Amino acid sequence: MSRPSEIDRSFAALTPEFMLDALEAAGLRGDGRLLQLNSFENRVIQVHLEDGPEFTGVAVAKFYRPGRWTDAQILEEHAFAAELAEAEVPVAAPWKLGGSTLRHEQGQRFAVTARQGGRGPELEDPDVLRWIGRLLGRLHNVGRQRPFKHRLRWADAEPARAARDLLVELEAVPLEIRPAWLDVVNRCITAIEEAFANVPDLQCLRLHGDCHPGNILWTPDKGPHFVDLDDAVTGPAVQDLWMLLSGDALSMRLQFGHVLDGYETVADFDARELALIEPLRTIRMIHHSAWLARRWGDPAFPLAFPWFGTPNYWNDQVAKLREQIEAMRAPSTAPDMPAPVEEEYKFWDE
Repeated sequence: MSRPSEIDRSFAALTPEFMLDALEAAGLRGDGRLLQLNSFENRVIQVHLEDGPEFTGVAVAKFYRPGRWTDAQILEEHAFAAELAEAEVPVAAPWKLGGSTLRHEQGQRFAVTARQGGRGPELEDPDVLRWIGRLLGRLHNVGRQRPFKHRLRWADAEPARAARDLLVELEAVPLEIRPAWLDVVNRCITAIEEAFANVPDLQCLRLHGDCHPGNILWTPDKGPHFVDLDDAVTGPAVQDLWMLLSGDALSMRLQFGHVLDGYETVADFDARELALIEPLRTIRMIHHSAWLARRWGDPAFPLAFPWFGTPNYWNDQVAKLREQIEAMRAPSTAPDMPAPVEEEYKFWDE
């Protein structure tokens, strides 16, 4: 595989001392206690703050990977979080520090939020699923109020085409597998285009964008709240619904029904979007491969994903994408039975 075109400037400068100094320059004095949180895409730390004039307690600081988002894209995400918080949708909205929610320090960019406690939701509980559905409906009601201008759009086959082109550019797929892989990816893109074309006048809105269970925390007294809007995108509402499902087909049918029961108490849902679940999942699968290839210059990635780039990995991708073609083109007799989110295709904070 060729070296990624977007060379990671990594996070070598992000020593504990650097991060504490950056926070202090923003008016937040840490007491020295730092905990690195799970995140491959960014560097995220929990920091205990000393008493100050405005912000105290335990905070979470996210240092953004250089080159991934523009300032305008990050600030648009922050503004969306602020709108949600204003509408009393429980999210972690960044603090305004020195006039902006996005801070710059020696070439690094970061934002800080209050720590949000909680555990993973019990997705086997119908009441929990309905509560999450209501919360997503409220989030989407805010998302419909105005459009994103700078964030990415997941409402057609373009993300899959961009991921394919990057993987070709980086020569990520082994030469002997490349023809079969390129053939199946191109057929997937055609099927994705057809699926979206079959839903005319599709309403797109601002979304969480990465709404798997790992990005939802639960507290017994307050219920669910969302974390990590880093992948907020424009797209159809179903993009934020299908990733909550897991298990066999019957389990997913029941789960989706409970989520929709809650969602439709506060927001309308276009049932035609159910036919977009498999196309959206296919986009995510291709995008995930491109994400790994793009990040391969970061030493953390070969350690965490040693199987990526091997012939077995790419042969498996060819087989899975062929299955996705069949899934996308199958008659929509049971659209409430989407495929589950495999751990492999979560964005990991991203």
